[in-house]
Amino acid sequence: MRLTHTLVIAAAACAVSGAAWAGPVVLRANPVDDDGRVTLGDLFEGAGAAADVMVAQRAGPSVVLEAGQLQAQARQAGLDWANPNGLRRVAVRRAEAPVPGMAGDQVSDQAMAQAAAQPLARAAYRPGPAQQLIARNDMVRVTYQVGGVNLAVMGKAMRSAGLGEPVAIMNTTSNRVIDAVVSGPGQAVAGPAADAARVVPQQFAAR
Repeated sequence: MRLTHTLVIAAAACAVSGAAWAGPVVLRANPVDDDGRVTLGDLFEGAGAAADVMVAQRAGPSVVLEAGQLQAQARQAGLDWANPNGLRRVAVRRAEAPVPGMAGDQVSDQAMAQAAAQPLARAAYRPGPAQQLIARNDMVRVTYQVGGVNLAVMGKAMRSAGLGEPVAIMNTTSNRVIDAVVSGPGQAVAGPAADAARVVPQQFAAR
């Protein structure tokens, strides 16, 4: 009896110690993977020894993870993600080749402001309700295509929206609001491409 009691206490102590020593991590602003294996290192800065722990597999251009489940998986691997923004979902996309002259997906606020300033054409919506792909407060990647160059920025959705529907995205770095159109899970487009996304949203979703 004493041995069993001792083992139970030791196990409880290890569990409490593991939770106490969970290392705090920060969610990357633009999570991507390049091989279909979504790992904690793809998602979090400072993942350390847990960086190679796989939490999901991406079969298409992107995969959307439930924030609560992701938080639990991180905790199991010894990482503490507080989810300070209260996200419900996290989108992970296939890594793309960087645009020449740009650092990854970084973009100046001036360029995105120009995209937001361009009014969207009043094209008719496609019939029938659109399936919701973005929920309010989701982190969304907004792209702006001009002259063969893709500019991108991450922001927070101000409302829920489906494929081909307009959505306001707040750049969490500058607090600028960008008028965009949903083009896929966790993705939206601004500027001239937004008009096409409203008229024929399927061509964007297939990318």
